[in-house]
Amino acid sequence: MLDSWRRLLMVLLVSSAMRADTEWPRFRGPTGDGLALEAQPPVLWSETNHVVWMTALPGRGRSSPVVLGDRIWLTTALERGIERTRIGSDDMQTAEHVTLQVLCLDRASGKQVWQTTFRDIDHPDPVHWFNSWATPTPVIEPDRLYVDFGTMGTACLEAATGTVLWQVQLPLDHQVGPGSSPVLWNNSLILVRDGRDAQYVAALDKTTGKTAWRTDRPPINTSSPNLKKSFSTPIVVQHAGRTQLIAPGAHWTVAYNPATGAEHWRVRHGDGFSIGTCPVFGHGLAFFGTGCFKAQLWAVRADGDGELTAGQVAWKTLRQVPVMSSPVLVGDELYWGADDGMVTCADARTGEIRWQERTGETFLASPLAAAGRLYFFAHSGKTIVLQAGTALVKLAENALPGPVVATPAAAGRSLFLRTDSRLYRLEGPPR
Repeated sequence: MLDSWRRLLMVLLVSSAMRADTEWPRFRGPTGDGLALEAQPPVLWSETNHVVWMTALPGRGRSSPVVLGDRIWLTTALERGIERTRIGSDDMQTAEHVTLQVLCLDRASGKQVWQTTFRDIDHPDPVHWFNSWATPTPVIEPDRLYVDFGTMGTACLEAATGTVLWQVQLPLDHQVGPGSSPVLWNNSLILVRDGRDAQYVAALDKTTGKTAWRTDRPPINTSSPNLKKSFSTPIVVQHAGRTQLIAPGAHWTVAYNPATGAEHWRVRHGDGFSIGTCPVFGHGLAFFGTGCFKAQLWAVRADGDGELTAGQVAWKTLRQVPVMSSPVLVGDELYWGADDGMVTCADARTGEIRWQERTGETFLASPLAAAGRLYFFAHSGKTIVLQAGTALVKLAENALPGPVVATPAAAGRSLFLRTDSRLYRLEGPPR
């Protein structure tokens, strides 16, 4: 009888691992940190090689595709009357009208299964030229899809049909458009809202959309509303005997109890704002960027309480740190690609630089790690594939027509890469 239970447990574990290998349910994957270590995406591709399918997408968006079972979901915005303009110090775009849509595609063929119009908006708030009106990445679980368009609304849809089950609107002045993606934890959909006018973290009941808790961010010591905004997506980790929602924001990074919104710890990281990069965690350390003006990368011991002291900061660096693209942690090494194209490998525990490579590209999408490889996605459409490790080994450079701002998804043997107008399913030969 005991052997039977052991065999059943093994089958369940193997099945679970296979499912996890073929899923990409949220921004930056199952664990929210860009790791797809059991996936086997291709090393080489082009417009004519290793393309299973390419689908032209309606509208434009910077949300990542999410993948579950035989379906793919993503958001987009149909734009009319687009103009590029300068507002203050920002390169912005305005529109006469946008239609916010949610799309479901067939994984095998790339054909559209359904499309739901979420909202039509005349003269929406402007967004940054690098941004879009459909930037936050959805979250998928069996039967339910959760989408977020920032101040324009949040909704739960029936995954199979696109039927809207509930929707809410949490108004916020993003200034340059929405950016932070939602996180699903237990029965809560967690949203980070760091705007010019308000800064808080909220948890919605995933069944009803009602607010379960809301916690204001720590005070920000500046008179400029523009320096209070941020766009980072949090992660949830287990460490020091507690569950921690680690959420960088302007001037502060905070770890919350995701069940209640109570703070575990906070650390002041200076006057940084507009943080697009997302945190990762390992070796008891939370790694996060500090955004504009001069980006820093911090490694903080995540076992403290209250406001952390300088002793809790393991290391920090200002060397070619990204504002938007996130780091990825593989084993003992932390990797990141800077806005100016410099790719860096550092010892995760000490911050000591192992190697750097100047690529001549611009990285806005976040990298991912799969099958012992690192994938860095340039705005131009080029993907640089490196071998993970303490020595620099370049495996490939692959070009597609850009721009690429959305972070791709890796599931099974496929890489799902979104440009402004297309979604590619790339796949190499079986191994």
